[in-house]
Amino acid sequence: MTSAARRRTAASTGASVAPSRTVSAAGAAHLRRAAWARRLPLLPALIFLVVTTQIPFLATLVVSLTSWNALYPDQRGFAGLENFREVFADAELRSSLVTTVVLTVTVALVSLVLGLVLALLLDRSFRGRGIVRTMLIAPYLVVPVAAALLWKHALLNPQYGLVNGALTWIWGLFGSSAPPQPAWLAENPLLSVEATLVWQWTPFMMLILLSGLQSKPTDALEAAGIDGAGPWQTFRYVLFPHLRQYMELGALLGSIYIVQNFDAVYTLTAGGLGTANLPYSIYRTFFQAQDYGLASAMGVLVVIGTILIATFALRVVSSLLREEINR
Repeated sequence: MTSAARRRTAASTGASVAPSRTVSAAGAAHLRRAAWARRLPLLPALIFLVVTTQIPFLATLVVSLTSWNALYPDQRGFAGLENFREVFADAELRSSLVTTVVLTVTVALVSLVLGLVLALLLDRSFRGRGIVRTMLIAPYLVVPVAAALLWKHALLNPQYGLVNGALTWIWGLFGSSAPPQPAWLAENPLLSVEATLVWQWTPFMMLILLSGLQSKPTDALEAAGIDGAGPWQTFRYVLFPHLRQYMELGALLGSIYIVQNFDAVYTLTAGGLGTANLPYSIYRTFFQAQDYGLASAMGVLVVIGTILIATFALRVVSSLLREEINR
C-alpha cells in the first residue's frame, strides 16, 4: 500500500498512521536495547583486546617514525619515513626481506604438497590408521625450539646425525665405503632451516586437507566411477577442485605463521650464512644494535605483510563457510 493510500484509509476510518509508526519505532528501539544488553558482557573483553593489541601497535608505529638508538641518546628525534627507507636501502636488511619471502613460499608450498599426499593416504581405510595419523601429527605438537634442536643435533650433525648415518647405510648397500657426509648447516644452511620447518608444518597442512576430504562429494565420486574414471582422473576433476579452497586456506594460514618464524633460524644458524629473515633481523636490530626506531619500522612491515596474507585467508574462510551453508 502506498503512502497516499494509507492516508486515504486513515482519513476514511478516522485513524492516524502516526501511532503505528510510533509503535514500530519503539519496537525497533527495544530490539536495539536488547541487542546491546546481550553484547554488554563482551565489552570488557573487547576493551582488553583493544588495549593489549592496538595500543602496542600504535606505539610501535610512533617509534618507527623516530630516530631512536639507545647508543646515541642525544640524536633522538622525529625521522619521518627514514627508517622505512633504510629497510629497503640497506643491502643486509633487503637480503633478510628476500630470505623471508623465499623461506615462507618454499616451506608453505612443500608442506602443502606433502600434506596433500599424506591426507590422500590417510583418507583410505587400513589397519592402524589412527596410530599412523597420531604419529604424523606429532611434529606439529613439538615446541618449535625443541624441534630445531632435534634437527640440529640428532638429524643434521655431520658426525653422529641420522641423515648422514642413513647416507652411510645406503652407500654401504652398494658396496661403497666413502659415502658423502655433508655438514648440512654449514654447506646448506637455508635448506636445513626449510627442512626443519617443512617437517613441522606438513602435519598442519595434512589436517586441513584431511578435513576437506571428509566432506568430499560422494555422489560425484560414484558418478566418476560409473563413467570409468581412473584414480588420476578422479583426483584431477573431482577431488582437486573440491580441495582447492582448503589448499588455499592451508597455504595462507601456514604463511601467516611461517613469515614470523624466529625459533628455527635462531637455533639452527643464529641468522648466519644468509638465513637471517626479518623476525631475526628485528631481534638483532632491537637487542644488539639497540636501534629501536629501525627495528620498529621492520616490525611494522612484517605486520603489514601478515595483515595482507590474513585478509586473503579470511576471504577463503568466508567462501568455505558460504559453501557449507549453501550445501
